[in-house]
Amino acid sequence: MGYETLKLEYDGAIGTITLDRPEKRNAISPRMIDDLLEALAELESAPARIGILTGAGKAFCAGMDLEVLRKISSQTPAQNLEDSRRMAQLFRGMWGFPKVLIAAVNGAALAGGCALATLADFTLAAPEATFGYTEVRIGFVPAIVSIFLKRRVGEAIARDLILTGRIVPAADAMRLGLVNEVVGAEALMPRARELAGTLLANSPASLLAAKKLLVESEEPAIDREVSLAIAANAAVRSTPDFQEGVTAFLEKRKPRWSGT
Repeated sequence: MGYETLKLEYDGAIGTITLDRPEKRNAISPRMIDDLLEALAELESAPARIGILTGAGKAFCAGMDLEVLRKISSQTPAQNLEDSRRMAQLFRGMWGFPKVLIAAVNGAALAGGCALATLADFTLAAPEATFGYTEVRIGFVPAIVSIFLKRRVGEAIARDLILTGRIVPAADAMRLGLVNEVVGAEALMPRARELAGTLLANSPASLLAAKKLLVESEEPAIDREVSLAIAANAAVRSTPDFQEGVTAFLEKRKPRWSGT
């Protein structure tokens, strides 16, 4: 299967997805969302038992593509709702992916990119990696990912990260529970493969059953919350603060908030 924004490569029982837009810091575009959904579907049906997600170049994923932000600010409510559903499909799909996923975060993981990094079962990070749910800085809300973030790090830390929009280095991200391990940049992918090897030594049937149990026990609540988050994600895109925040971000100036 051909992909425009990523590479999917296999090495025995390990499938590696590499976000491959280094000139754009692997920013998320509609095509990348489609490619990720297709790659996850391919990986799910492939003989590979473990997935690794990483980024090409210096960034892991620096959030939404600037051209996409420009487009969003002029979309209709119906278009915003459809975009929100598609993003929710990706995040929900990663969280509930039946095989084990390891994120090897090689650089900046911001906004939606931070979601991709922390929706994996294990998140490894190079020391220079940074993490942040920066949406409030541009008048947006990380509505969909907040559902999963609360379950990963607890409500108090989730509130801190979401409401401040602060960017934290890898060491702090590990302390907060966003990251499992921090390893040297040159050791990042070898460590991801080593962890995959540890997992592959376990019973294949047990690994799938354990992951299924972890997902199914939370699915009803997750799906209810995702429906609410989709609506919130779409609604905030029509607010004056979002319009101003995106414009200010693109113009590289401080926003002048109206509070609406």
